Amino acid sequence: MDNKKTVTSTFKCPSCGCSEQKLFVVDSFTGETICQKCGAILEINNINQNQEWSAFNIEEFNDKARTGTPSSLARHDMGLFTVIGRTDKDASGGKIDPLVRSAMERLKIWDFRSQIHTPTDRNLRQAFSELDVLKAKLGLSDAIIEKTAYVYRKAQERQLVRGRTTSAILAACVYIAYREIGTPRTLKDISAISNVKRKDLARCYRLIVSKLELKIPVLDPIKCIVRVANKANLSEITKRKAIDLMYKINENELAAGKDPMGLAASVLYLSSLSDHAAAAGVTEVTIRNRTQELRKKSCLKIIR
Repeated sequence: MDNKKTVTSTFKCPSCGCSEQKLFVVDSFTGETICQKCGAILEINNINQNQEWSAFNIEEFNDKARTGTPSSLARHDMGLFTVIGRTDKDASGGKIDPLVRSAMERLKIWDFRSQIHTPTDRNLRQAFSELDVLKAKLGLSDAIIEKTAYVYRKAQERQLVRGRTTSAILAACVYIAYREIGTPRTLKDISAISNVKRKDLARCYRLIVSKLELKIPVLDPIKCIVRVANKANLSEITKRKAIDLMYKINENELAAGKDPMGLAASVLYLSSLSDHAAAAGVTEVTIRNRTQELRKKSCLKIIR
């Protein structure tokens, strides 16, 4: 059987200077690209690293795959576990004897129990199952999941989980991962979705940061502007004006010590106020005064 095929990419032989692509062939056994005119080897190890099979559903993929899932910190055993197959056939395709199959079923049970025989493994298993739920609720990316699992493992090594709820520690780790990656999320957001009180979440967050000596970066107010503006359905013009104003505030070092979300909301308010004033043909002071007058009316409680 011929194991050579014609090259489709552009080559030029350095020995004879031949550039006719039909004279270049690839040896599929050795992975070498050869010039037929002079016999020079142009490229070595030109081997296709893709899988030589295709699958159309998860069952077919699991049957044909020769490797397991990639290792991950978000698994209690980091994904390096062994699984006894459920098929009733041996390696040669023959049917397994009923007595051997019964013994294999018992081995499956003990293999599963041996993987979580310590309290640490059981706690990690529970925590990462809750992390999967938070991933679906918050739409967490793989980077945040891995970062959260890393911080949680460090907290467990320092025995910070003992005496505290797993949900609170895990939610605090998610918040830390958000802060380190730079995503604008608040304690209130994490508390509302994880069903953990904000007070308990803040206490666990301060504990982890203090004991693990983490350097948490300050939340970028500009990212907070984008989040608040999208949530309030503000125009792109207002958003751009708010970002420009925030750059000036940062240049004058006026943002130090301020809550980023509150500062972002204030800047957006000033930007939208100027837009409304320009559209109405009045000054910003007029709008601000009329707003204060309306707030004093007892019948207009909705704008308080």
